[in-house]
Amino acid sequence: MVDDNTYAGLVARATLRLIDRGDLLAALDRAVAKKVTIISAPAGSGKTSLLRAWADRPGQRHRLAVLQVQRDQPDAQQFWLALLSVVRSASGAVGGAEPLTATPEFNGRAMVDRVLSELGDHRGRIVLVIDDLHELHSPDALAQLTRLLTDLPPNAHAVLATRRDLQLRLHQLRLAGELAEIRGEDLRFTEPETRQLLDASGITLSEAGAALLYQRTEGWAAGLRLAAISLADHPDPERFVEDFSGSERTVAEYLVAEMLERQPDEVQQLLLRTSLLDRVNGELADLLTGRPGSERILLSLEDANAFVVSLDPERTWFRYHHLFADLLRLELRRTLPAQVPVLHRRAAEWFLQHGQVVDAIGHTQAAGDWPDAARLLADHSFSLTMDGQQETVRALLRAFPPGADYPELALIRAGHNVAQGRLDEAAAHLGVAEAYAETTPPERQRRLRIAIASLKLALAARRGDLADVTEQARFLASPVSGESDEDIALGNDLQAVALMSLGTVEASRGLPDAERHLQEGAVLARKIGRPYLEVRCLAQLGFASKVRPFATARRRSQEAIVLAERHGWGTEWFIAPALITLAGTMAWTGEFDEAERWLQRTVRALHADTGADIRLLLHHTTGQLRACRGRHQEALEEFRAAEHLGSRLEGSHALANQVTGWKLATQARLGRPGDACAALTALDNERAGSGEIRNASAVICLAEGDPAGALDVLQAVLDGTAPVIGYVTVVEAQLLAGLAHRELGDQRAANQAAERALALAESDRLVLPFAMTGSAELLEALPGHETAHAALLADILDVLHGSSAAAAEDQPPPRDVGELSPGELRVLRYLPTNLSRPEIADELSVSVNTVSTHVRSIYAKLQVRDRSSAVQRARELRLLAAGRTH
Repeated sequence: MVDDNTYAGLVARATLRLIDRGDLLAALDRAVAKKVTIISAPAGSGKTSLLRAWADRPGQRHRLAVLQVQRDQPDAQQFWLALLSVVRSASGAVGGAEPLTATPEFNGRAMVDRVLSELGDHRGRIVLVIDDLHELHSPDALAQLTRLLTDLPPNAHAVLATRRDLQLRLHQLRLAGELAEIRGEDLRFTEPETRQLLDASGITLSEAGAALLYQRTEGWAAGLRLAAISLADHPDPERFVEDFSGSERTVAEYLVAEMLERQPDEVQQLLLRTSLLDRVNGELADLLTGRPGSERILLSLEDANAFVVSLDPERTWFRYHHLFADLLRLELRRTLPAQVPVLHRRAAEWFLQHGQVVDAIGHTQAAGDWPDAARLLADHSFSLTMDGQQETVRALLRAFPPGADYPELALIRAGHNVAQGRLDEAAAHLGVAEAYAETTPPERQRRLRIAIASLKLALAARRGDLADVTEQARFLASPVSGESDEDIALGNDLQAVALMSLGTVEASRGLPDAERHLQEGAVLARKIGRPYLEVRCLAQLGFASKVRPFATARRRSQEAIVLAERHGWGTEWFIAPALITLAGTMAWTGEFDEAERWLQRTVRALHADTGADIRLLLHHTTGQLRACRGRHQEALEEFRAAEHLGSRLEGSHALANQVTGWKLATQARLGRPGDACAALTALDNERAGSGEIRNASAVICLAEGDPAGALDVLQAVLDGTAPVIGYVTVVEAQLLAGLAHRELGDQRAANQAAERALALAESDRLVLPFAMTGSAELLEALPGHETAHAALLADILDVLHGSSAAAAEDQPPPRDVGELSPGELRVLRYLPTNLSRPEIADELSVSVNTVSTHVRSIYAKLQVRDRSSAVQRARELRLLAAGRTH
């Protein structure tokens, strides 16, 4: 063991102090006045020390967001999450912000937008400092960083420190004079600074000796620092400098050997044996050295500035200076080559026992135990993916030797192919994995078969194959019993995925069990702490709720979006179903402008191919909006695209008849009823008999001047014998019947049909069917004082004449708005009409005084002063629905 005096001597001998490099700090001050500053210099040039001195000096005017890139960082997502975290911290938003969570599918562009937004919201000048940028080995992340740097808001600046020049393509900033660069020659110590460094470290060396040391190191900061450590107690400093080599590599190798040889054996062994770790703590160091007391040595080395840096406030984890670690590894391979794989295996076992799977796999690979590494990666790839580390999984996969054909890896390759839409390749890899699973020991077969089933499930879901999804889901739903806690956790993950996939495909088919399966999946995901799976279930649940009131689908979609945003996933592809469903409910209720905004957000989220089913919904809802605004050619193109995507699915989509029906109707409205008729005759009898296609046939008849024929084909929809998606099809049929009666000159029947349509639409306050069918004149002919749905009628006409209904969530009620009584709500429904208070009293069979009392109470509770403002506020709060009584 090393006694206290030895440690004290080590600290005294190795302690170095930073000197004030005023000219260099001033140069950095001038550089930071530009939009972007790049500090590019070789390892050990003092980049980090300069940044630290600049950041820590008294009177620092800038708010700093500092990120040090992790060593060998291959994962773009992890980099951007870390960057967003430091920006939030610098802005003082950590306490109020939700924790950032990784996701299997990463939207880099959306994350850049998020960082830019955070920077733009910061009050005052903020400088983003990214140190060790050369450690970022993700081309995607570098490309995304280029966009961030070129689009920085006016109050933000960036300083990048790197060992080498990177392909950031900042030529526009350079041409604009907004790019500053500090190079290796700028960082080199001058001869006077070399003298100051030696003096500050308590080293006595002649002027000639200091000049010679400066010449030999050429002002290289790391060389000077290493030299100063060795010179601290060297018996002949002048001789040391004379024997000192001048090249960077020779200097480093010489000084590491010199320093190691002069350390106690415990320190040498610790430094060498732990140098293969990216981070080390006392327990792990004790394991690799075979001796206790490692934490004490690490703390002493850090106190001595001996290239050891703590990574946490508690000073339990440490890392070595990158250059120092590299050279220690060289020395380890030179002196203890046989121990290198042994040490990696010990480290792998420790990390695995402590649940740090990525490190365990990396060290297993470094030990050359490729079959074991493949097994570990296969066993844990699913959980790693659910933790948002898909990029890390890919990096580990790439680390295997070229041509490595371990059957376990087929599982991982299949998963990547499914995610990227290469379904045939995924199936081929799954075949390899299945054959391998049959040959494995019984204790592993269950685990592998579950993983295979999960990928089969994902493949079937992408194809829309309900039979296969059901089969795989049934297998995965069986609980894992008699296994470890880890296996049980994996089984829970897979069961949640099974419920999610089953519910998703069932929802696309319009099956009633979809809601139950998605709700069970969300509950299980929440229970096991998988927010990614919970969000995905909830995102699909809104669409699955379409048979319920639109308010339910709307609420569920909003809940999914809020939860996604809480985890930083508000613009990820998997939230798209909720975004589209929310847009769709707004379209149905006439909030066309707001629906357009949510659809634009959906388009941004769908930055990659995410399957025919989601894009079908996008084109379907976009077509609705275009048709409602009278842009029929654009609507036709959207409906055609949706119909084409539906044909790519294994089974018929729940909206297939609606999409085809609206496509045919749009063709007829564009003056091409012949084309619509030709397409109609190509449909089979079952589809042609559906309510949605019958409505389209009626539109064709009206376009051809045959209103009686329209009524004939609509009869089965109106009497309830034709199958329909939902009551919205019947609303549309009533309106088409009203238009047909009007063409035949039967205004009384036309009014009755319009009234029936209003009665059906009242509960959800539907507007879209009236807009799509062009029913403005039909409604205007309906006497307002005779209808039982005057408020809804007024709302619909407002929208049809160009006034889009306001979005409720954009106008939240004040906290002190009182609840309206049932009597007040009945009076409120008549305020949008032209009826006077006595006429409203007659309609409600109450006294005028009662109406006046209710009106005064309504004004007070809604905080308005007149009738017009009351109507507007009631619409904003969606209080005009007949069914709302509380």
